[in-house]
Amino acid sequence: MNIEKIKQRIQKFSDDRNWESFHNPKNLVMALNGEVGELNEIFQWLNFEESMNLPDDVKEHTKEEVADIAIYLLRICMKLDINLEDAIMNKMTKNEKKYPVETSQGGSKKYSKSRENR
Repeated sequence: MNIEKIKQRIQKFSDDRNWESFHNPKNLVMALNGEVGELNEIFQWLNFEESMNLPDDVKEHTKEEVADIAIYLLRICMKLDINLEDAIMNKMTKNEKKYPVETSQGGSKKYSKSRENR
C-alpha cells in the first residue's frame, strides 16, 4: 500500500472541491464515527457464521465502508501531522507490553482484568 499516493489523491479530491475549511479534526472524527456506524449496521444482526460469509453484494458494501473509514482516518492524520505507520508501530509495542503472551494468550479479558486474576 502506498500511503503517500493515497494521501495525495485524498488531498486532491478535497482541494478540487474546496472542502479544506470543512476538514478540521473535529469534523473528520465525527464523519469517521458515522462511517464506523455504517460498517456496524452491516454486521449488527448477523451471527458469527453469517458475518464470516458475507454475500458478494454485502461484501462489496463492506469494502466501501472500510475504505471510507480509512480515508477519514488518513485525513485526520494528515490534518494533525500524524505518521500513521509510526503511530501503529508504537501502539503495537505498547500493546505487546500490556498484553504479554503468557497472560493474554487465548483470553479475551481486558488487560486490567487479566492482571487482577493472576
